Amino acid sequence: MAKVSVYNMEGKEVESMDLNDAVFGVEVNEHLVHMAVVQHLANKRQGTQKAKTRSEVSGGGRKPWRQKETGHARQGSIRAPQWKGGGVVFAPVPRDYSFKLNKKEKRAALKSALTSRVQENKLIVIDELKFDEIKTKNFKKVMDNLNVSKAYVVINDKDDNVIMSARNLPNVDTALANMINTYDIMNGGTVILTKDAVKTIEEVYA
Repeated sequence: MAKVSVYNMEGKEVESMDLNDAVFGVEVNEHLVHMAVVQHLANKRQGTQKAKTRSEVSGGGRKPWRQKETGHARQGSIRAPQWKGGGVVFAPVPRDYSFKLNKKEKRAALKSALTSRVQENKLIVIDELKFDEIKTKNFKKVMDNLNVSKAYVVINDKDDNVIMSARNLPNVDTALANMINTYDIMNGGTVILTKDAVKTIEEVYA
């Protein structure tokens, strides 16, 4: 089992703990991680782009000149794609970009992402994360104590003081332990987990 240090909010090491290899020590499957990230981004796309084809633009109901003996190339409509104001060839239309991964692939991708953070020393465990009030400065101080500038902070239970204190920090995202995903883990910089969050993740994904 991988052993990691546990820090307090002052950035001091207070103990160490073992991480479950079934979650934090698996063989990293880069292909599944890539697929999970692509799926997350694809599912977020609105897919509302639209442009008009030659059948939808206004005008061009008649042939602009007769077929032969004019000296011009033959034309059927002034709204053909090569004309100014014409329709778009293969115009984009509203569509759904989302696709599915099965549950086993999602779990494997998530565990691969967590394992990669451990291997790259980008996973920090903190004994607890609690604030008496909502204050961005307090959360920023904790980040400075841990020497982290960009972080994905995972807590076990919803705590508005923590979530609201982190909200105004541009490079910090928060999540509950049962709501984490591969994209945020890979894109969020250093992953900061509370001890309780580690236990919950191991219970759910081990």
